[in-house]
Amino acid sequence: MATDLLANLNAAQRDAVTHGDGPLLIVAGAGTGKTTVVTSRVAWLLTQGKATAEQVLALTFTDKAAGEMEERIDRLVPYGTVDLWVSTFHGFCQRILAAHAVEIGLPGNSRLLNTTQQWLLLREHFDRFKLQYYRPLGNPTRFIHALLQHFSRCKDEGVYPEQYLAYAESLKLNTGQTGDREAVTAEAKRMIEIANAYHAYQRLLLDERALDFGDLINYTLKLFAERPAILNRFRQRFKYILVDEFQDTNWAQYALLKLLAAPKNNLMVVGDDD
Repeated sequence: MATDLLANLNAAQRDAVTHGDGPLLIVAGAGTGKTTVVTSRVAWLLTQGKATAEQVLALTFTDKAAGEMEERIDRLVPYGTVDLWVSTFHGFCQRILAAHAVEIGLPGNSRLLNTTQQWLLLREHFDRFKLQYYRPLGNPTRFIHALLQHFSRCKDEGVYPEQYLAYAESLKLNTGQTGDREAVTAEAKRMIEIANAYHAYQRLLLDERALDFGDLINYTLKLFAERPAILNRFRQRFKYILVDEFQDTNWAQYALLKLLAAPKNNLMVVGDDD
C-alpha cells in the first residue's frame, strides 16, 4: 500500500510524505501538488501505523478545501477513515468550544454570526456605542463596516479590547511629551473611541450569546491558556498536525498551531510564497 501511495509522486514529494517526526515546512507554487502531498502524507501516516485517524489533525481555510481533502484521503486509505479531523481553522475551534466553552464562562450554545449579521446587530444596538469621530451627522452608521473590519483585524492579531484600551490610554498620558500636543491629543481621543467601541462590541456579543469568526480562534486560545489540562488532552490526542495553504495563516491561527504542536512539534505546513 505504501508503494501505491508513493508511485505517482516525484522525489521531493516522496521525501515530504515519508518525513519522520519533527517540523517540516514545504514551500511550493501553484500546481505543484501541495495538497496531494498533504493528503498522501495523512494516508501514509495511517497506513503505516504511525497514527490512528483520531490522532491526525489536518487544517485548511475553506469548507470546500476541507471537504475535498477529506474525500481524497478517504480514497487513499483502503477502508476509509473514521474520526479523522479535517477542518478549517474556524470549524476546528467551533468544535472545541462546543464542548468546552463553559470552561471559560461562555454559553455552550452561542450562535455564530456572519458579516451581515454582525452589521445588523451593531446597527440595532448602535446607541450603545459612544461615537463622535466615527459618527458623521449625515449618516451615523456609515462606519459600521469599517469598525467591524478593524475589530476583526484586531482579533486576527490577538489584540483584545482591554489591551487596545490600555494602549489608547497610554497615548493619552503621553500627549504632553511631544511638540505637536494638539495632534497627538486628537489621535489619542480617536484611539480611545475605537477601543471603547471594540469593548462595547465584545460585550454586546456576550450579551446576545453570539460569536464572530475571530472569537472562535481567540476563545480557543483563551481556553488553552486558562485550562492547561484541556490543552494537554488535545496535545496528546493529535500526534501529527498538517496545514495546507499555510501562507494564509494570521497571528492568532499560528499561535494556536504552536500551542497544539508543542512539545513534539510534529507539524507539517505547506504554503505558496507567491
